[in-house]
Amino acid sequence: MKVMIDICIVPLGVGVSVSEYVTACQKVLEEAGLEHQMHAYGTNVEGDWDEVMAAVKRCHEVVHEMGAPRITSSMRLGTRTDREQSMADKIQSVTDKL
Repeated sequence: MKVMIDICIVPLGVGVSVSEYVTACQKVLEEAGLEHQMHAYGTNVEGDWDEVMAAVKRCHEVVHEMGAPRITSSMRLGTRTDREQSMADKIQSVTDKL
């Protein structure tokens, strides 16, 4: 099953700046070969359910390995069975109406 998620992974106990942790997670998504798009407060990711969830798990593992004792994440996800739709399709649908 295909899934599209919006995820925000926040390491706790590492200070105020988290850009190095965000960078590490972006590398995980790149290595997983998943389509993703970072935005100011998270990242949209699309792909096969199991591959996306494995990448989310790997992001947590990597951030812990970097020294974060605790992580809080928020995730919204969506699936659909009536047709295939990409992140770009969703954005284009709205852009066309503007």
